[in-house]
Amino acid sequence: MGIFSRLGTLVKSNLNDLISKAEDPQKMLNQLVADMQSQLVEAKKQVAVSIADQKRLEKQRDEQGELVQEWERKAMLAVRASDDTLAREALKRKSEHEVQAAEFTKQAQLQKDAVEKLKEQLRTLNDKIEEAKRKKNILIARQKRAEAQKAIQDTMQGLSDTGAFDTFERMANRVDQIEAEADASVELGNELTGDTLQQKFKALESGSVGTDTALAELKAKMGLAPAPEAKAALPASTQVTQDESKIPSVLTIEQRTK
Repeated sequence: MGIFSRLGTLVKSNLNDLISKAEDPQKMLNQLVADMQSQLVEAKKQVAVSIADQKRLEKQRDEQGELVQEWERKAMLAVRASDDTLAREALKRKSEHEVQAAEFTKQAQLQKDAVEKLKEQLRTLNDKIEEAKRKKNILIARQKRAEAQKAIQDTMQGLSDTGAFDTFERMANRVDQIEAEADASVELGNELTGDTLQQKFKALESGSVGTDTALAELKAKMGLAPAPEAKAALPASTQVTQDESKIPSVLTIEQRTK
């Protein structure tokens, strides 16, 4: 194989590959149906012309038949006039028209048969085009369904790539870092606002009060001390009496001394 032959084969193969890739089933099917419709229109025109030819032959046949009758009438008229020579000429002309009438009858019948075949072929062509339209719609629907499935599958494959999820995780960590930095900025701003020494004491006092309250609540829950609310509800005199009972009386001390 020569170099030019190989080059031609290479070019043809590349062109065929490009054409195959460029073929869109939907566009190709629509174009095929459009071409079929154009062929159907042309076929209808041809059938119409054939029908017109049939009508013309039948008309000429009828005209020849009328001439045959006309020359026969003239021959009879010549016979009545005892003019045999004129009668023979009329009969001769009648015979000529009979031959032509027979030929037109034959051709008209042949044309009629041809028209019937053309009509049958036209109906077959129309049925095939209608079937092609239905198949076209089915094939286009299948194509769209396959393309949709392929697009979804490609998307799912893209989502299954770990790179995308790694990016999401990295962005989440970045957002956490930004939030932490924002909280730190707020806390630092609060600490640097006003008298820092006063803020430290306030924090210490609030912390101790909170701890004492929590401890009292825990002891009350364990039954080791009254609830803070109950103690606060007692009258002041009762509290004083309870406190005084804890202090030894002066009389008791004196008795012990004696």
